Amino acid sequence: MAAPGAGPGAGKVQEDLHKLKMENINLKGTTETVDISDLRTAPERTELGLRKCAENYLNAISGQVLPVCSAGNKEVNSKEAPQWALPSGASQKQLVLPRVPVEPVTVQTCSRASPRVPQGSQQQVEMDIKIMLDPENMENKAGLKHQNDETRLPLITKKKSAPLCSQKTGKGHTVATLWGFPAFPPLDSPLPLLEEDTPKGALSLTGQRLILPAAKVTLQTPPVVSKAAPSQEFPRQHKKSAVGEISSRLDPENTDTTTFPNSKEGIYGTSSSSKGNIAPLPSSSSVVSARKSKPVWTYPAQQLESEGQIPSQTQPPQAPPCQSLQDPRSDWDIVVCHGTVDPRAPGFLALKQHHHLSWGSIVAFLERAEKLLKDFSVPLATISGKKLAQVASDFELDENPPKSAILSVIKNQSAVAKILNRPGQSSKGRGGAEMAATKIQRAWRRHRAGKAAARSRRRERASGVIGASWRSWNHMARHLAANWNRIRTSRRTIIHIPSLGYSQRIREHIPDLAVQQNMQMGRLCDILDANVDVIYICPLPLSEELLQYYNKLLGLQAAVRSGNPEDMGDLQDRFRILTPEAINSFPQHHMCLATQLKYSPKTMQRIQVLLQSRDAYVVGGVPHADDLAVADMLDVPVLGPGPEVAQLYGTKSGSKRIFASACVPTPPGESDIHSREQLIRALSQLVVDSVEVQRWVLKMNEERGGNGTAYCDVISHLECYHWLQKEWQSHGPEGWSRSQARELALVKISQELPGLLAQHVQPVNEKRFPTWEKFLQTFLTQGGVIEAFPPSNTITTLTVDLLIEPTGEIRIVSSGDQLHAEGPFRSSGSSIPQRSVDPAVLSSLCWRIGDTCRSKGVLGYFSVDFVAFTHPQTMEQQVWATDLDLCYSDQLALTQLLLYVTDGNVDCGSSPLEAPLGSQAVKSQWIQRERTKPPAPVSPRCAVASTQLRHSNLSETSYNVLLQRCKARGVGFDLQEKQGTVFILYEDQKRDRLGMITIGEDLQGVLLTFARNLFIIHQEISAPNMQGETNFKMAIQDIEAILGVTAENKLKLEEEQPWEADALKE
Repeated sequence: MAAPGAGPGAGKVQEDLHKLKMENINLKGTTETVDISDLRTAPERTELGLRKCAENYLNAISGQVLPVCSAGNKEVNSKEAPQWALPSGASQKQLVLPRVPVEPVTVQTCSRASPRVPQGSQQQVEMDIKIMLDPENMENKAGLKHQNDETRLPLITKKKSAPLCSQKTGKGHTVATLWGFPAFPPLDSPLPLLEEDTPKGALSLTGQRLILPAAKVTLQTPPVVSKAAPSQEFPRQHKKSAVGEISSRLDPENTDTTTFPNSKEGIYGTSSSSKGNIAPLPSSSSVVSARKSKPVWTYPAQQLESEGQIPSQTQPPQAPPCQSLQDPRSDWDIVVCHGTVDPRAPGFLALKQHHHLSWGSIVAFLERAEKLLKDFSVPLATISGKKLAQVASDFELDENPPKSAILSVIKNQSAVAKILNRPGQSSKGRGGAEMAATKIQRAWRRHRAGKAAARSRRRERASGVIGASWRSWNHMARHLAANWNRIRTSRRTIIHIPSLGYSQRIREHIPDLAVQQNMQMGRLCDILDANVDVIYICPLPLSEELLQYYNKLLGLQAAVRSGNPEDMGDLQDRFRILTPEAINSFPQHHMCLATQLKYSPKTMQRIQVLLQSRDAYVVGGVPHADDLAVADMLDVPVLGPGPEVAQLYGTKSGSKRIFASACVPTPPGESDIHSREQLIRALSQLVVDSVEVQRWVLKMNEERGGNGTAYCDVISHLECYHWLQKEWQSHGPEGWSRSQARELALVKISQELPGLLAQHVQPVNEKRFPTWEKFLQTFLTQGGVIEAFPPSNTITTLTVDLLIEPTGEIRIVSSGDQLHAEGPFRSSGSSIPQRSVDPAVLSSLCWRIGDTCRSKGVLGYFSVDFVAFTHPQTMEQQVWATDLDLCYSDQLALTQLLLYVTDGNVDCGSSPLEAPLGSQAVKSQWIQRERTKPPAPVSPRCAVASTQLRHSNLSETSYNVLLQRCKARGVGFDLQEKQGTVFILYEDQKRDRLGMITIGEDLQGVLLTFARNLFIIHQEISAPNMQGETNFKMAIQDIEAILGVTAENKLKLEEEQPWEADALKE
């Protein structure tokens, strides 16, 4: 039960507080000069007065907790005059009551009729008050009630640090430090209870055994809960100074509250106000709402380090608790939230006050730290004020501190460093997107510039290497030219490298590149000259079987000369077949042979040993830069053109320039075609100017062997052909070029050509170019030429091999009419020597072409392709130069083998191939003629040779078995007659290709023998149910066509010139 008589005491206190508030409000009127001595004693007197009143009130209500009526109860508030007067000696105008935050409690409002305390309980109340005032008095203990009596004790709570209050900036004159009373709560709120007063109340009665433990004691929530207010302990030397600096930083926006530093007693504080304003009391609703939400504050650095969670920028962190301007435990910490420092924070203000002499460097350092944390979007960082002051003094105002220095002053350094080192964190801060874009652009520009610089350095280095190689090659070439007459007649070594140095994109589409590079085994026959040793670089590893075959073949030299098979010798010391070891390291890279040799140090070392400081030179294939590299490593010259000369004039367009400079006849056409529009325009012009041409041929610049060739019969597919033919005949060849019909025909053909080409163009290599669009794409990439196909039914293609010696001398070393087993645009072999063109006419053309090539820097071996046909209108033979290959040809290698096995020689100026007869044949002729006529020293020979014979069933039979079967069927070579058949074997892995050369006295017989040999080989290696894939049948058909033409030409020759026919028969 509530103790009676407590109600009037509570009402009295409320009335006193209300009146005290009204009196203090009246202090707002004027501001006068304040005596400092009175202000010094005012806080002490005020404290003593407040404590005394609080003790009296608590002693009065400790026995019974009474409800506090609201301020609206006029009856209670007007009972008695307020007895809580201000301390003596303190003027009301000099005092400002600060607002003291208290723990909100639930307030029980009273009704209009408050209960009165009965008169019978006054004595008990007095006794309780005595006990509470002096609990140690034994006389008071004797007056205790029975233990069953009920005593209600107030609830005492622990002191809690008050939250940081906002500040108020007063207006008017700056005065000295003013000490003020704590602001009392509203009249309807409970009063605060100090912790020092609790031991004197009822809470200590049980501990002192004044109340029995079994007594029923009800502790009700006290109307007042004490709570420590924040305070600041200023140093003694500053206690007498004014607080103008602090008051200048009070919050100008918050005019309702003032800031009071914390102290151990919780009641001291400072305030600055020009008008003496008293902080308004909070309403009941604000007190209740404040009680419901009690945020628990965690120290920022501890929260960031322990939890490892960074609050997002969209959710700002809770306001830090009120910290004193000088708290030794806080170390003047500065909290940086999202890169921003609050200049009103206590730590910031205290740091500025204590380090005002070095404040400029501290602010500059702090600005750098703010910028770093804001740029990296660091949500929370705590800066140590002491470390900040120490580190900032080491830097100048305009000096930018490094990141390590900034991190050294941060308390949660590990967490902040982790954020700073997080990838992409710098792009999340202020202006991060623009900064990231700038960095990306800068990185890309740096990368692009770096690549350009690296490419430039690589090119510069390559140019240096190429320049050095070129200078070395040029020096070697001059040396070779100066000493060629001596070298060609002295002991020398020829290094044959049959490399196909085409570009990489061309080599990738050459099937069996290694086999194609090994089809010139006839180069070994250079040992026919007794002063020559040969080193042949083979792109394939040869088995012992193949090595023995070539040892026997080359050992026939003495037997061929004597005609006696027993005179075979061993010439293994005259030639070497070496295979670079790099062929196993780069099996799928489509490297040319020169490149493989370059990366084969063991083979290069062996070649250097074999040279033995003798005169030597390199004879390559298709020129490549690595030919010069190998020659430079071996310190020998190259008998051939440089790679740059070969790339310029070795293409289809380059050959047209050579032929134009040499003034030799060429087919109508256009070169250097690189666009679709140029192609249509050039072809339309050609069709209009050469109406008699039925077929037009497209050739890519870099392709060889007909792989980049396509043709189209344009005239027969034109819709305007009949009109064109009629107009052309009506105007005649001379008037056609000036007629208007020609311009109209040009327009019509230009419109029809795109669709016509797409439907009727026929590529030679259909596997690689199945459609016109695919062919056109490659054609335009490489560039190419358009040329007319001869308008005749009888066409002969021939190849002439020439040599430009280092001294500038030009020689024709081989010639032959091509065989076309796989179509008119692919050569499968040759008949040696050529017999389709007058040798004098052919020599004249070759001399002009050779002279032009020499002027362009061409050196060594090269070949020229011609086409001969009978013009349908003039019925005269015409010869067109169609192609130029600046390399050692397959036909030349076959010619070398032909000369080796016949011990003959060829004079391409008169085109005969003569071979001396064997000694036994000469003797028999001498006996038969009985000195009537001198013995014939030589006998005419001709040959049909091919390197492109292909049959899939060859792989099922070994070479030894094949040669024995052929020998049993009469396929062999007669050493005495110097005629027969010789095979060229390339490799023994796939074994689906071989070369063959057939030698005889007349062309017709040689062609028949060649066709018969193909038929025999096919029978020996094929079964009726396994014919295999071969080109033997097409070769036989081509030979039959040639035989038909040969027989027809022979009949015509007999009719027109019988004496020449008889000479041929003899």
